[in-house]
Amino acid sequence: MLAIVPSAMLLGAEGRPVSVEVHVSNGLPAFSVVGLPDEACRESRDRVRAALMSSGLTWPLSRITVNLAPSGVRKSGSGLDLAIAVGVLVASGAVDSAALTGLAFLGELGLDGSIRRVPGIVPLVAALEDQVVVVPGGCEPEARLVARAEVHSLGTVAELVAVLAGTAGWPPPGPPPPPAPVEPAPDLADVRGHAMARMAVQAAAAGGHHLLLLGPPGAGKTMLAQRLPALLPGLERAVALETTMIHSAAGLPLPGGLVSRPPLRAPHHTASLVAMVGGGTASMRPGEVSLANGGVLFLDELGEFQPAVLDGLRQPLEEGVVRVTRARASVQFPARFQLVAAMNPCPCGAGGQPGACRCGEATRFRYLRRVSGPLLDRFDLRLEVARPGVDDLLGLPAGESSAAVAARVRAVREISAARGYQLSSDIPGPLLDEVAPLTSAARAVLRRELESDRLSGRGLHRVRRVARTLADLHECHGAIDEEWVITALNLRIDPLEQARRAA
Repeated sequence: MLAIVPSAMLLGAEGRPVSVEVHVSNGLPAFSVVGLPDEACRESRDRVRAALMSSGLTWPLSRITVNLAPSGVRKSGSGLDLAIAVGVLVASGAVDSAALTGLAFLGELGLDGSIRRVPGIVPLVAALEDQVVVVPGGCEPEARLVARAEVHSLGTVAELVAVLAGTAGWPPPGPPPPPAPVEPAPDLADVRGHAMARMAVQAAAAGGHHLLLLGPPGAGKTMLAQRLPALLPGLERAVALETTMIHSAAGLPLPGGLVSRPPLRAPHHTASLVAMVGGGTASMRPGEVSLANGGVLFLDELGEFQPAVLDGLRQPLEEGVVRVTRARASVQFPARFQLVAAMNPCPCGAGGQPGACRCGEATRFRYLRRVSGPLLDRFDLRLEVARPGVDDLLGLPAGESSAAVAARVRAVREISAARGYQLSSDIPGPLLDEVAPLTSAARAVLRRELESDRLSGRGLHRVRRVARTLADLHECHGAIDEEWVITALNLRIDPLEQARRAA
């Protein structure tokens, strides 16, 4: 007898429909899984058999063949266990096939007959279109975020068999989970002094500009970077859903609903290229750049990352996606994030200060060159952050709070959206003269920078976008004056040039 049970598998951050075909026939008892299963899929035969027997059901002493269609796509993970178990029950006659009409099944089986959660419930359910989905207990709130039809959650195989046999009904939906406790975000008011750095952080939040902070240890680089996400507005629903599916595919806990706040990801500097951009397994796990989608990717100790890992960021920064291609599959991950990095001026951190720096000139230059020129050019904002003085720490009053700055950031983004672009950093180069016109004085400043080879063509566009953001922050929405162009240039230092001057 043949049974066909709908299910889904995870590939990257997307779910792909899978038809689990189970055939039970006469012959020597055997259980085989075909259709390009990975090791976890092949091991389902032992989990399914133990789960059914632990639930008081009879295992058929027949030849059982399971085909996972489409057969040309590699199947990975244990999320097909429940569908295989249901297929065996129907094909062996223990459950009426009519009871499966319109149902799809997701979940891993425990040896005791329990139905366990699997990573990626949100994208898996999204792949099942209009079918009623049966998910593990506790996964119902996540599944309802994207389900087009009804969702049922059950904890054991025995409960499921009772429902399919008609001796019990589907359990009522549970109450919505309480909202996850929101930890207070670090406040920008905690930062004393650093007037230029505070301006750069505000400009980065308002215009979506990438930010590099260069300075010795203890200068406050990490403190500034950690306060950037609190300045960003909440995610739009489309971006929130996209980010939620990525986090679900990676197995990260969800906050009881959509990921509505911009995420902050801060990988360690020993992260590999695969950990950063994704891939690595048959299911193509999303990397840190995708987990930061809609939010901030913070790279502390930038100079300690492997150069190949840093250069792997260049394409996602430009295109907002990561394309991972392997021999058996190709996936595309969303990766529209804001890059913020902190870096010491040299390995010891003193930055060439006489009597303090233990690094030679060659060592300092070699350390700074770990960040390639093309990647460095993608940072719209690059500034040096010095250690605050005693008067800054003890004498100055607290600066503006994150709430006050966030309100100004929202206003600037609304102005940008009215011009047709969500962020100033998104303005295309050919339209800069229309969206970010320059006064004659501002144009003369940029001409001098270009003629002296201190600014490239790409750098020219980035300076104009930053100047547009700075002008909007100060409620100057017309032509950009030289004041904002000069400030944008001052927020774009060259680390190598700084090192040469220090030498």
